[in-house]
Amino acid sequence: MSDSVIRLSGFYYAYPQSDVLLKEINLSVEKGSFTAIAGPSGAGKTTLCRAMTGIVPTYYGGRYAGKVEVLGEDIRDKKISDLAMRVGIMLDDYESQMVSLTAGEEISFSLLNHGFSPDAVDARVKEALNDVGLPDRENYQLDELSGGQRQRLLLASVLATRPDILILDEPVSAMDPDGARSLYALVDRIHKDHGMTVVVVEHDLNYLLPYMTHMVLMEKGEIKVQGPFEEAARQAFSQESLRANLPELWRIKLGLEAKYPVTLQDWRSEAAAVQELAERFEKEKDHD
Repeated sequence: MSDSVIRLSGFYYAYPQSDVLLKEINLSVEKGSFTAIAGPSGAGKTTLCRAMTGIVPTYYGGRYAGKVEVLGEDIRDKKISDLAMRVGIMLDDYESQMVSLTAGEEISFSLLNHGFSPDAVDARVKEALNDVGLPDRENYQLDELSGGQRQRLLLASVLATRPDILILDEPVSAMDPDGARSLYALVDRIHKDHGMTVVVVEHDLNYLLPYMTHMVLMEKGEIKVQGPFEEAARQAFSQESLRANLPELWRIKLGLEAKYPVTLQDWRSEAAAVQELAERFEKEKDHD
């Protein structure tokens, strides 16, 4: 597809001294999409994210076959540092990505390494902190910030390079449900405000239901289902081994459609589901 910003074709990968982990990956990520990647632990989700940024195989080594293209270019022809300006990644172990003492220094680090002027760095630091809801925190020490604020800070440091693509690998794994919902609402706002392509690895797709446009389900290093969310959800529901990955609301929705002669709306929240079911119930009452 001409509007794909990430494309993997026949991609296989094995870490050094390991068996093949990713097997015949064929995947296209559409420009401007919000793509969720899910599957059991060990399915290869994190490695797939690393392949999208070029750090697999360039940094980790190992054996691979096939092709990975990012923004229309083969990653084998690009430097990792150049890709990092176009593709931002936030790991689940976010603390390991932090290198500085203050919030401003944390965001400035990669910009200075890429030769931005001090004035440009200052402007981008302020903009990035505003984007993530941490205005005027440039001089805060990292230990003065809560865990959730440090996670937002890392997101700000990724956004400061103004990447075309944002890849998040289980970014809420250490957060409580309220914090997780808040972070994903922020990511969705950034996605829409900046027209950014977003890829998120998340084991609990209930958090992403309001936002995702596309879904990828993995199992044992292979992609089992991929595509626009509704299409992929219907495919997954038809396979018992994949059904549990779906958001709970959609398991209910597709279960009702399988049992009764109805086609329900695109439920993205409990409120939408309750409203539709209540309206259908009222119509049935009126017909009695």
